[in-house]
Amino acid sequence: MNSVTPDPNKAARELLAFYAEAGVDAPMQEEPVDRFAGDAAIPAQTEPARSPDNVRAGAADRPAPILQRATPASAFATASPDAAALAAREAARNAASLEDLRAILQGFDGCSLKATATQLVFADGNPRAPLMLVGEAPGRDEDLEGLPFVGRSGKLLDRMLAAIGLDRTKVYIANIVPWRPPGNRTPTPQESQICLPFILRQIELADPEILVCLGGPSAQALLGIKDGIRKARGRWLTFDTGTREIRALATFHPAYLLRSPLEKRLAWRDFLAIKTALSPAS
Repeated sequence: MNSVTPDPNKAARELLAFYAEAGVDAPMQEEPVDRFAGDAAIPAQTEPARSPDNVRAGAADRPAPILQRATPASAFATASPDAAALAAREAARNAASLEDLRAILQGFDGCSLKATATQLVFADGNPRAPLMLVGEAPGRDEDLEGLPFVGRSGKLLDRMLAAIGLDRTKVYIANIVPWRPPGNRTPTPQESQICLPFILRQIELADPEILVCLGGPSAQALLGIKDGIRKARGRWLTFDTGTREIRALATFHPAYLLRSPLEKRLAWRDFLAIKTALSPAS
C-alpha cells in the first residue's frame, strides 16, 4: 500500500504566504519589548559564555553579532494623544500651501507611525483637479513608492476612474493617515485623530469641487457618518472647510471591492453619479 508522506514544510510555507498577503514583512524579536518605555525596555546585549565544547577554530576572534536597536516610539510621539493632536492642529494651521503642508508633515514627530513607516505618503495626482479622493491609510506598496493607491487596490481605482473618463492627471488622491501602519493593520482611533488636522487642511488647500471618501473610515472621519459604508454610500453630503462647502460622496474602498466583487455594481453607480456631478451642465 502506497502512502503519501506529508510535507513537513507545507504548513510553514502557507503561514508565510498568509503573512505576506496580509502585508507582514518585518520579523520581530523572540521576546516582547515595550516600545513605549524607552531605552530601559530594550534588553542589554550580553555575550554568551564560552566553553570548550562550543569554541571552534577562529570563533574566539569573531565578534558577537549585534542586534539593531529599535527606535522607541516615544522618540517620535508627544506625551499623549491629546497633546499630539493639539500639536497637529497648530502645525496644520501654519501651512499656507500644499508644499508647506508636506514639509510640515515631513518634520512632524507626533504620530508614532512615522517610526515604523518607510516614508511619508502625501498625495498623488493633480492638486488643482476638481475631484479629490481620500482613503484611510497607505499599504505596503504605497509605503515603498511614497504614493497613495499604487498596489492592487490602486490599479482597480485607476480602472474605475478610466471608466468615467478620468486618470491621475485629472484627480487628486490622499489618505487620512499618511504613514503605513505596521503589517497593514487598521490605524488606531488615536493615530487617525492625530493625523486628521493635516488631511482637513490638505482638503482646504486643494479646494476641490467634489470630495469622494473611499471606505467607511474616511467617510466617518471627514463626513461624520455613523452608518456602515453600505448604507452611507451613494448619498450626496457636504464637507465644510470653514470657508466654503464642498459636495461630498462616500463609496466603497477599492480594497473592499477586491474582496467583494459583487459590490462593484453599486460602486459603478457612485462613479456614474460623480461623472454627472463633474459635467458642466450639472
